[in-house]
Amino acid sequence: MNLSPGQTLGHYRILEKAGAGGMGVVYRAEDTRLRRQVALKVLPAAVTASADRLGRFEAEARAVAALSHPNVVTIHAVEEVGGVHFLAMEWVEGRTLDRHAREAAQTGTGLPLDLFRRIALPLVSAVAAAHARGVIHRDIKPGNIMVERGERGELKPYLLDFGLAREQESSGLTLMGAVLGT
Repeated sequence: MNLSPGQTLGHYRILEKAGAGGMGVVYRAEDTRLRRQVALKVLPAAVTASADRLGRFEAEARAVAALSHPNVVTIHAVEEVGGVHFLAMEWVEGRTLDRHAREAAQTGTGLPLDLFRRIALPLVSAVAAAHARGVIHRDIKPGNIMVERGERGELKPYLLDFGLAREQESSGLTLMGAVLGT
Protein backbone atom coordinates (compact mmCIF):
# COMPACT_ATOMS: atom_id res chain seq x y z
CA MET A 1 0.00 0.00 0.00
CA ASN A 2 1.32 3.42 -0.95
CA LEU A 3 0.06 6.22 1.26
CA SER A 4 0.10 9.90 0.35
CA PRO A 5 0.38 13.00 2.53
CA GLY A 6 -3.02 13.87 4.00
CA GLN A 7 -4.36 10.31 3.88
CA THR A 8 -5.33 8.68 7.14
CA LEU A 9 -4.73 5.22 8.49
CA GLY A 10 -6.94 4.88 11.53
CA HIS A 11 -6.20 7.90 13.69
CA TYR A 12 -2.88 8.62 11.99
CA ARG A 13 -2.57 11.32 9.31
CA ILE A 14 0.26 10.68 6.86
CA LEU A 15 2.72 13.59 6.57
CA GLU A 16 5.38 12.09 4.28
CA LYS A 17 7.07 8.90 3.17
CA ALA A 18 10.29 8.59 5.16
CA GLY A 19 11.83 5.42 3.75
CA ALA A 20 11.42 1.83 2.69
CA GLY A 21 13.07 -1.48 3.41
CA GLY A 22 12.58 -5.20 3.07
CA MET A 23 9.92 -5.38 5.78
CA GLY A 24 7.89 -2.30 4.93
CA VAL A 25 7.50 1.36 4.17
CA VAL A 26 8.00 3.98 6.88
CA TYR A 27 5.93 7.14 6.99
CA ARG A 28 6.13 10.20 9.22
CA ALA A 29 2.61 10.69 10.52
CA GLU A 30 0.62 12.62 13.08
CA ASP A 31 -1.16 10.69 15.80
CA THR A 32 -4.34 12.78 15.79
CA ARG A 33 -5.45 11.45 19.19
CA LEU A 34 -2.26 12.25 21.08
CA ARG A 35 -1.14 15.09 18.78
CA ARG A 36 2.40 13.91 18.28
CA GLN A 37 4.50 12.83 15.35
CA VAL A 38 5.13 9.13 14.95
CA ALA A 39 6.77 6.78 12.50
CA LEU A 40 4.43 4.24 10.92
CA LYS A 41 6.05 1.11 9.54
CA VAL A 42 3.50 -0.34 7.12
CA LEU A 43 3.84 -3.89 5.94
CA PRO A 44 3.25 -4.49 2.22
CA ALA A 45 0.17 -6.59 1.39
CA ALA A 46 2.40 -9.29 -0.11
CA VAL A 47 4.11 -9.68 3.26
CA THR A 48 0.89 -9.91 5.26
CA ALA A 49 -0.22 -12.76 3.01
CA SER A 50 2.69 -14.81 4.36
CA ALA A 51 2.19 -16.19 7.86
CA ASP A 52 5.98 -16.40 8.32
CA ARG A 53 6.62 -12.78 7.35
CA LEU A 54 3.66 -11.51 9.36
CA GLY A 55 5.02 -13.48 12.30
CA ARG A 56 8.42 -11.77 11.92
CA PHE A 57 6.68 -8.39 11.87
CA GLU A 58 4.84 -9.23 15.08
CA ALA A 59 8.07 -10.56 16.59
CA GLU A 60 9.71 -7.20 15.86
CA ALA A 61 6.95 -5.46 17.76
CA ARG A 62 7.22 -7.79 20.75
CA ALA A 63 11.03 -7.64 20.77
CA VAL A 64 11.24 -3.85 20.68
CA ALA A 65 8.28 -3.30 23.00
CA ALA A 66 10.03 -5.45 25.61
CA LEU A 67 12.99 -3.07 25.61
CA SER A 68 13.20 0.13 27.57
CA HIS A 69 16.38 1.92 26.59
CA PRO A 70 16.99 5.55 25.58
CA ASN A 71 18.80 4.45 22.40
CA VAL A 72 16.17 1.99 21.16
CA VAL A 73 13.21 3.46 19.29
CA THR A 74 9.97 3.11 21.29
CA ILE A 75 7.02 1.13 19.91
CA HIS A 76 3.71 2.85 20.67
CA ALA A 77 1.31 0.35 19.07
CA VAL A 78 0.86 -2.58 16.73
CA GLU A 79 -2.24 -2.06 14.65
CA GLU A 80 -4.24 -3.29 11.73
CA VAL A 81 -6.72 -1.06 9.91
CA GLY A 82 -8.66 -2.37 6.93
CA GLY A 83 -6.20 -5.20 6.37
CA VAL A 84 -3.16 -2.90 6.62
CA HIS A 85 -0.72 -4.03 9.33
CA PHE A 86 1.63 -1.46 10.85
CA LEU A 87 3.71 -0.39 13.83
CA ALA A 88 3.38 3.08 15.34
CA MET A 89 6.76 4.09 16.72
CA GLU A 90 8.60 7.03 18.16
CA TRP A 91 9.56 9.51 15.44
CA VAL A 92 13.28 10.29 15.46
CA GLU A 93 14.31 13.47 13.68
CA GLY A 94 17.77 12.81 12.35
CA ARG A 95 19.91 11.10 9.75
CA THR A 96 21.02 7.52 9.40
CA LEU A 97 24.58 6.63 10.29
CA ASP A 98 25.23 5.52 6.71
CA ARG A 99 24.43 9.06 5.58
CA HIS A 100 26.84 10.49 8.18
CA ALA A 101 29.51 8.04 6.96
CA ARG A 102 28.96 8.94 3.28
CA GLU A 103 29.34 12.63 4.08
CA ALA A 104 32.49 11.95 6.09
CA ALA A 105 33.91 9.86 3.24
CA GLN A 106 33.33 12.74 0.82
CA THR A 107 35.58 14.92 2.98
CA GLY A 108 38.26 12.23 2.83
CA THR A 109 38.60 12.19 6.61
CA GLY A 110 36.12 9.55 7.75
CA LEU A 111 34.18 9.88 10.98
CA PRO A 112 36.19 11.69 13.65
CA LEU A 113 37.04 9.38 16.55
CA ASP A 114 35.13 11.57 19.03
CA LEU A 115 31.98 11.42 16.88
CA PHE A 116 32.38 7.67 16.47
CA ARG A 117 32.67 7.28 20.26
CA ARG A 118 29.59 9.45 20.94
CA ILE A 119 27.58 7.24 18.60
CA ALA A 120 29.09 3.81 19.32
CA LEU A 121 29.04 3.76 23.12
CA PRO A 122 25.27 4.36 23.51
CA LEU A 123 24.63 1.77 20.78
CA VAL A 124 26.73 -0.80 22.62
CA SER A 125 24.60 -0.06 25.68
CA ALA A 126 21.41 -0.52 23.61
CA VAL A 127 22.61 -3.85 22.20
CA ALA A 128 23.62 -5.01 25.71
CA ALA A 129 20.15 -4.06 27.01
CA ALA A 130 18.53 -6.01 24.17
CA HIS A 131 20.72 -9.04 24.86
CA ALA A 132 19.91 -8.82 28.57
CA ARG A 133 16.23 -9.13 27.60
CA GLY A 134 17.01 -12.06 25.32
CA VAL A 135 16.62 -10.12 22.06
CA ILE A 136 19.11 -10.47 19.21
CA HIS A 137 18.86 -7.73 16.55
CA ARG A 138 20.53 -9.65 13.64
CA ASP A 139 20.67 -6.66 11.27
CA ILE A 140 22.80 -3.96 12.85
CA LYS A 141 24.17 -1.76 10.08
CA PRO A 142 24.59 2.00 9.52
CA GLY A 143 21.21 2.20 7.75
CA ASN A 144 19.48 0.88 10.89
CA ILE A 145 21.00 3.51 13.16
CA MET A 146 19.44 6.97 13.30
CA VAL A 147 21.41 9.84 14.79
CA GLU A 148 19.44 12.75 16.21
CA ARG A 149 20.94 16.07 17.32
CA GLY A 150 19.61 17.23 20.68
CA GLU A 151 18.67 20.75 21.71
CA ARG A 152 22.18 21.40 23.05
CA GLY A 153 23.89 19.89 20.00
CA GLU A 154 24.55 16.50 21.58
CA LEU A 155 24.18 13.44 19.38
CA LYS A 156 21.76 10.69 20.29
CA PRO A 157 21.86 7.47 18.28
CA TYR A 158 18.88 5.12 18.05
CA LEU A 159 18.90 1.47 17.09
CA LEU A 160 16.07 0.90 14.59
CA ASP A 161 14.47 -1.89 12.61
CA PHE A 162 14.30 -5.03 14.68
CA GLY A 163 12.57 -6.71 11.71
CA LEU A 164 14.91 -9.70 11.86
CA ALA A 165 15.13 -9.82 15.64
CA ARG A 166 14.54 -13.03 17.48
CA GLU A 167 14.40 -14.04 21.09
CA GLN A 168 17.38 -16.11 22.22
CA GLU A 169 15.13 -18.88 23.47
CA SER A 170 13.66 -19.45 19.99
CA SER A 171 14.84 -22.27 17.79
CA GLY A 172 17.07 -19.98 15.71
CA LEU A 173 16.97 -20.21 11.93
CA THR A 174 13.54 -20.36 10.34
CA LEU A 175 14.73 -22.15 7.20
CA MET A 176 17.36 -24.85 7.04
CA GLY A 177 20.63 -23.07 6.32
CA ALA A 178 19.01 -19.63 5.96
CA VAL A 179 21.03 -16.58 6.88
CA LEU A 180 19.09 -13.45 7.73
CA GLY A 181 20.54 -10.02 8.31
CA THR A 182 23.54 -8.03 7.27
